[in-house]
Order: sequence, then structure tokens, then C-alpha cells
Amino acid sequence: MRALMVALALALLLAACAQRPPQDDSLYRELGEQAGITRIVEGMLLNVARDQRIFRHFQNIDIVRLRDKLVEQFCAESGGPCDYTGDSMQESHKGLDLSPSDFNALVEDLQASMDEQGVPIPAQNRLLVRLAPMRGDVIRR
Repeated sequence: MRALMVALALALLLAACAQRPPQDDSLYRELGEQAGITRIVEGMLLNVARDQRIFRHFQNIDIVRLRDKLVEQFCAESGGPCDYTGDSMQESHKGLDLSPSDFNALVEDLQASMDEQGVPIPAQNRLLVRLAPMRGDVIRR
């Protein structure tokens, strides 16, 4: 739990910083490259399916497409050889009425998956920092 709090605090503090493209592929490699990122995303989605706080938001979506787009996104954000081809975060979350608590629950499910995959905490934090600026496009205003 302490690691989660540190990661969330770091992500929130750095969210205001300008988002720059990854300078290298070291985070991609630390996440286990394509296979590792796929395991992380699939684990996160399994965690979401068991998460009473947010599973309802995922009931009527194409879970295979979601998995594929999340793998693309995490790969691209971590400096891997992928291009994200999905909708913008604002467009894909339009009308979902997601709260900050919903967003935080998803982050917790992601972090649990990374823990299960043995991703080192510094690498987890680096990914969360890359994803944190998307928060404003995901939650309701």
C-alpha cells in the first residue's frame, strides 16, 4: 500500500510537467517488452473484472479491442516500437461519467498487475508518470 501511495503521489506531482516523448526504450524493456506489457494489461483487466468499484464501466465494451489498444498505448508511452492507433482519451471516455475514484481504482488495478509481474517499483512509477497526464481527459468535469 505504501508503494501505491508513493506512486500515486509521484504521478500527481509530475502530471503538471510537460509530457515529452520517451528518450529511450529502457522503460519498455523494464516492463518486459511486448510480451510483458501484454501480461500487465491482461492482468490489469482481470483485476478490473474483480473490482466491485469499477467493473461496471467495462461490461459493455469490446474487451479484446481494449486490451489491444492498451498494449499499444503502454508500448508507445514506454518508448517501445509501437504507435497508438486508438481514439483520444477524451473521445474514448466521453459520456462515461468517470470519477477521480474510478480513475484511482484503475491505477490500483494496474499497479497490482505490475506487482504480480515483478515489475520494479521505479519502472512502475515511470509508467504511471507517463500515464498521469491523461487523467484530466478520462474523468468527468
